[in-house]
Order: sequence, then C-alpha cells, then structure tokens
Amino acid sequence: MSAVLDSLQNLPAWAVYLVIGLLVFAEAAVFVGFVLPGETAVVLGGVMASQHVISIVPLAVLVVLCAIVGDSVGYEVGRHFGDRVLGLGPLRRHAHRLDGAREFLRTRGGVAVFLGRWTAFLRAVLPAVAGLSRLRYPVFLAWNALGGIAWGVTFCLVGYLAGHSYKVVEQRIGTGAAVIAAAIIVIGVIVWHRRRSAEQAD
Repeated sequence: MSAVLDSLQNLPAWAVYLVIGLLVFAEAAVFVGFVLPGETAVVLGGVMASQHVISIVPLAVLVVLCAIVGDSVGYEVGRHFGDRVLGLGPLRRHAHRLDGAREFLRTRGGVAVFLGRWTAFLRAVLPAVAGLSRLRYPVFLAWNALGGIAWGVTFCLVGYLAGHSYKVVEQRIGTGAAVIAAAIIVIGVIVWHRRRSAEQAD
C-alpha cells in the first residue's frame, strides 16, 4: 500500500482524482471490482487527503458521483446484454455466487442494492444482476444513490481518519501489519453498518 501511495503522490492532484474516480466508476460498470475493490482506491484517496495531497470534500463528492453513475451503467449493461455478459469467462467461474446474488436481489428487492454496496463481489455484479432481473430503475436508482452516498463518505473518512496513523503503524510493525490494520478498520465499518441495517429492518 505504501508503494501505491508513493506512486499516487507523484501525480498532480487532478490525476489522483481521475484515477480514483475511474476505478470507482469502473468497478460495477465494467466489473473492475473483480481485480481491485473500489474501497481500496477510496481509502487510499482518504489517506492522501489527510496528507493534504488532495481535498476530502471534492474527493467524497467525486467518489459518490462515480459510484452512482458507475452502478447505473452496470444496470444498463445487465438490462441490455444480460446473461451474455455474466456468462463471460471471469464471471462464469463465479456462477454459483451470481446465483446467490440473484436470490439476494429477489428476496430483498431494492434493499439488496444498498446492502450489496458493502460487499466487494456484490458491489461489482449486483447492478448488472438488477438490470437483468428488470428491477425498476427508479427503485434501483433510489437505493443505489443511498448506498453510494453512505459507502462513499464512509470509506473516504476511513482513509482520512486513519491516514496519519497509517504511517506510524507501517514504520513500527511493517507494511504487512499496516495493511491488516487498515483491513480491520474497513471490516469494522462494514460490520457496524450491517448490524445497524438489520436492526432497522426489524
């Protein structure tokens, strides 16, 4: 992670925004999430904001917009191309998980779009599955926007608040442990949001 941070820090601010925005957009739009989960780029952006390389507010706005638009593109891909796209090589290997995503969407409806935002695999495929399943777009858009705002702001702040401590952890116990510590923070946020959603559902 440190090497990635150093590489991004050598870019001008506009290029950092561009890279992060494209990664978040492409996660569901073209299934880049199978290679690089979007929250990784967002957390790195938050870290860089804490180091004053970029600014946190424009970053959060960019991430939210790219998340919402990217998922909307993924929805249209699923609606127009459907099983042809989900049957491609890299996705075909996850056929059982795609079946699980369809069932999740069938049982939870629009709420699944919001909840799926917090899981890397579902975040990458659920918009396309929603389009394929003909979930009404206004319903999809409402839950997609809500999830994009909550997810985008949360992970920007996770990186921002952990930013300065990340360097301390890395220097004292090594890069590997620093990555684990960052992962624990991310997992903690996800678990908290899922428990809160379950309590609200009850």
